[in-house]
Order: sequence, then C-alpha cells, then structure tokens
Amino acid sequence: MNTRRQPALRAAAMGLSIAASLGLAACGGFKTPHIPFTGKPKTDQAKLKGERISVLSLNQKLEPSSALKGIGFSYPAARVQTSWPVIGGNAEHSIEHVAAAQDLKIAWRHKIGMGDTFTGHITAPPVAADGMVFALDGQARITALDAGTGRQIWTVNPAPRKGFDREAYGGGLAYNDGVVFITSGYRFVAALDAKTGVVKWTTNTSAPLHGAPNIGGGKLFVIDTLDQMHAYDLTNGTELWSYQALEEPARMEISSSPALSGEMVLAPFASGELTSVRQANGNDIWSYVLSLTNRNNALSEIRDIAGLPVVYRGDVLAGSHSGVFAAVDLRTGAPRWTQPITTVTTPWVTGDVVYITDQIGEVICLSRDAGQAYWIQELNAHLRKKFRAVWSGPILASDRLIILSSKGELRALDPHTGEKVGSLRIGPPAFLTPIAMDKMLYVMADNGELIAIR
Repeated sequence: MNTRRQPALRAAAMGLSIAASLGLAACGGFKTPHIPFTGKPKTDQAKLKGERISVLSLNQKLEPSSALKGIGFSYPAARVQTSWPVIGGNAEHSIEHVAAAQDLKIAWRHKIGMGDTFTGHITAPPVAADGMVFALDGQARITALDAGTGRQIWTVNPAPRKGFDREAYGGGLAYNDGVVFITSGYRFVAALDAKTGVVKWTTNTSAPLHGAPNIGGGKLFVIDTLDQMHAYDLTNGTELWSYQALEEPARMEISSSPALSGEMVLAPFASGELTSVRQANGNDIWSYVLSLTNRNNALSEIRDIAGLPVVYRGDVLAGSHSGVFAAVDLRTGAPRWTQPITTVTTPWVTGDVVYITDQIGEVICLSRDAGQAYWIQELNAHLRKKFRAVWSGPILASDRLIILSSKGELRALDPHTGEKVGSLRIGPPAFLTPIAMDKMLYVMADNGELIAIR
C-alpha cells in the first residue's frame, strides 16, 4: 500500500445539494441535482502539504479573443463508435467526433430502476459493448439492455442491504472482455458476467465509491470519497495499491474517474489536485492544483475536479469547481495555459479546439493550442432565474455539439459558431453526458430512464 501521505479529518455528514452556479447560487437560483456535498469549516490549514499558488485572479472574465475573429479551426471527421466500454469512451477519455443521432429522434426508452431521489442518485452514464448497453440506477441496480431495441436482457442488484450500508448511492460501470465491473457507494467493487449478470467476485471497500472505474493493464482504478485512489486486480478483485491525496473537509459527495495514458494514471481529486501516478505501484510522478488561493465566496471553497480529465496529444485538460481550467503537460505536469472557467462537467477535446460547459450556462469553444476563446454561447442569457436551466455535456456528434438541460431538452449547436441548429424534447431532466455506439446516442435521464436517440 502507498501510505506516504496521511489523510486529513474525514468530512462531516452529507449535506444538501450544492447550488449549480457560482453566480446564481448566492441569489437562490437552481440547484445541481445529484451533486450533494459534505463539509465543515477548515480549522487546521497547516495539515495541507505544500503551497497553493494562485494561477488566476478572481476578477478575470473570459471573453472571445479578437485575435481569433474570422479564423477557422478544424476537427476530425465523424466516426462510428463501435463500443463505449468505460466512462469517457476510452481510457484517455478522448473520443474526438462520433457519428450518431443524425435524425435526433427517440428510438426507444426504458426505465432501468431508481432515479434521483432524496436517498438515491445516479452519478455515472451507462457503458456499451457487444450490442448491449449497461446502466446503473440510483441504488446500485445494474440493467443490461439490447442496444438496438431497448429489450431488457437481465437486471441484478449486488448491493448489501444490512447494517451501515442499507442506504447509499452512486458508483459507475466499466466493461472489459465479457465482464461488467461495478463500483458502488455501498462500499464494494464487483465483477459480473456481461451475458447473464452472475456475480464473479466482490471486494468490500472501506469508503463509498461514487465515481466510475477506469480499466487498463489488467487493473481497475477508482477514487473513493476520502480522496484515495485504489487499484484492483481485474481477475479476482484483490487490491494492489492505493494512493492518498489531500482529503478535503468540504467537498462534493461525488468522485470523478481517473484517465489512463501509457504508464500513467491521471487522477482528479476533491482538493483540486490533478495528480499523475504510476500504474504499476501508485508512486506519484507530478501534481498540479486547479484551485484559486484568493477565494472570496463559500462555493469557490469547493475545489473538486468533478468532470473527467482528458488526455489529448501530450496534454491533460481538466477544470475545477474553484474556477480554474487548464491544459497541463502530460509528461511534466507544467501548465501550458489556464482560463477562469468554473465547471463540473467533462471537456470535449477534438482537433484544434476544446468545448466546455460552465456553471452559469455557457458553452465555450477554446483554442486547444493557446486557450483563447473562439466563441462563448450564453444559453441562459435572456431568461429569468426561474426559467434558467443547468446545462451539461457536450459531445460532438455528426457535426453538432450536443448538450443536455435540466429542463428536459437536448440541444444541438453549430460547433463553429455556437448557434442553435436543432433540439429534441426528451422529457425528464438529464445531467450526464450522452454516450455513443453504432450511430445511436444514449442518454441517462434523471428519473432513471435510459433514452436511445437515432
């Protein structure tokens, strides 16, 4: 075990859902569903190792760059995605452009179990492979569906229902070589046969697992709610090593998922740390903090990197709730550029650009090379507060940037301008980025419905 860094005090009991926007939360705006947080005032800052260095000023505001006006950009042509085995599509969370949902019409919808309630929360999108889609509901029930028709193949709930863990939530799925792996807020990791749902092995954990796993090199990697990353053997569930990051006294009760690249595991933590460790043993390589030191409001104290880090052409791109988005050199951890963007969603990186959905309802298109903004589309600009939506995504599908809203809308934007080019009413709110397989998009809705869009 890697025990070089000792954890700080464990966070207090889970609180109410954190407000969705730094700008709107202070005036009683909407809330971000299924991202509750725990916390208590910090009383011993000396326990945090190292020095947090401010990389941005709080009064900075991102604007479209005049230097990029009239300059075009390119990205790869759309390709059919034949599987989506882990969160983010692959180990690096980098799927550039999918051919999917050309018609923007609903093909089928299927209720896979419990949706978001006071005691249950869906925290990860589905995964898909071998003609099947696997989805996890708000209380650890896994359902396998036929990807083309939505027909249920099997459903099972491997979670314990006794003692301390009678009530829990969260987790995620991954698929590898005919096996579905689950990480769960019920404090366990398990492997199930993908064709039958029969449990092959189960390993209990000391802390809840709210994030989805990633898989590579015969190992499963996952981050728990105490800011520990664990590596498990895929064949039998044996824990191989763990890495302890700085534990935050105030944090969202949700965890992101690490990215994998070569020998590296790129792990995002609630402290705002983006850390590279070795897959073989968990020894750290570098760490970079996506956090402001000059925080002047309560919400900026929540530093989580809730979206997935994306590895793309020698960089790692990630953003935090504290208001820092950065492109970091994969090899050294040195920042190439930073921007003042507050986000809890995963960036979409493709070709010359990076697309980001922020916490005040903006979709931003950045130059991947320099970080300057090509365009910013304000989705809530002309709406009164009670009509404003929480937006998530994006995913680039068939030359349209697809985003989802808390108002039950799927919207398509022009990737070059940000202008609206289409929309689809899906009904329930949706907050998880869609996945793609075989020309279909799959949306996991807030109410526990899986919706297929052709």
